[in-house]
Amino acid sequence: MFVFIGIGVVLAAVIGGYLMEQGNLSVLFQPAEVVIIFGAATGGFLISSPQKVIKAVAASLARMFSYRNYSKADYVDALMLLNGIFYKIRQQGLVSIESDVDAPSESALFSKYPNILKNRHAIDLITDTLRTVMTTTIAPHELEALIDSELENHHGELLQPSQSVSFVADALPGLGIVAAVLGVVLTMGKIGEPPEVLGHSIGAALVGTFLGVLLCYGFVGPMGKNLEHMAEEDIQYLKVLKVAILSFVGGAAPKVAVEFGRRVVPANVKPTFSELEEVFRQTKK
Repeated sequence: MFVFIGIGVVLAAVIGGYLMEQGNLSVLFQPAEVVIIFGAATGGFLISSPQKVIKAVAASLARMFSYRNYSKADYVDALMLLNGIFYKIRQQGLVSIESDVDAPSESALFSKYPNILKNRHAIDLITDTLRTVMTTTIAPHELEALIDSELENHHGELLQPSQSVSFVADALPGLGIVAAVLGVVLTMGKIGEPPEVLGHSIGAALVGTFLGVLLCYGFVGPMGKNLEHMAEEDIQYLKVLKVAILSFVGGAAPKVAVEFGRRVVPANVKPTFSELEEVFRQTKK
C-alpha cells in the first residue's frame, strides 16, 4: 500500500509544482522520449541479467506491491512452532518428528501455522536442519557453519532483484541524456524554423533528461531500495529460526531455546517475555 502512496506523492509533488508555475502539461507528453528511455532501459536490463534473475525481478516487483511486513504475530507463531517441535523431541525423541519433517503440510504441528507453511524458505530451513540432526552426528558448531553458508547464499539470491533494479535506476539519467541529445539533433535540423518552433523542439528534448532523472530518483531507485529492505527482512526472520534451533541442538531446554530466538527478533516487532509466556499458557489450556 505504501508503494502506491509513495508513487502518488511523487506525482502530486512534481506535477503540482509544475502546474503552480503555470506549466503546460502537454509539453511533458513526449511519447518518443518515453520509448527511447524505457526501451533502452529494458534492453540494458535484458543484456545484463540471466533468465533466472529476470524471473526473480518480475516476481519480486509483483510481491512488492502486496508485501506485508513481518508482524509480532508472525514471530510469535514461528517461536511457538519451534517450541512445539522442541518439546516433542524432548519427550518422544528425534524419531518422533520424522513424519512432521517429511510432510510438513500434513503435520499436526505445522498445520497450526498456515502462514509459516506458505514460507517455503522457512519450512526448508526447519526441515532440512532437523533432517541433518536426525541422520548425522554433526557437531553444533558445524551445523551453525552449514546454516550460515545456506543463509549467506540465500541472502545473495534475495538481493539479486534489488541490485538489478538499482542498476536500471542508475542507467536512467544517462538514458535521459541520450534521449535529450537525440532531440537536440532533431532540433538542429530545424535551425531555420521560427523561434517558437525551435523553443518547442528544445523543450521536448529536455523532457528526456527530466524523465530519466525523475524515474531514477522518484520511482525505480526507491523500488530497488524497497526490494533490498524486503530481502533483509526475509533473512532476519530466518536468522531467528536459526538461533533457536542451534540453541536447542546445543542442549538448551525448549523454553530457553525459544528465548534465544526471541532475543534476536527485530525490536519493533519483538514480543516481550511476558507476552510469550501468556501465549504459552493459552496454548497449554
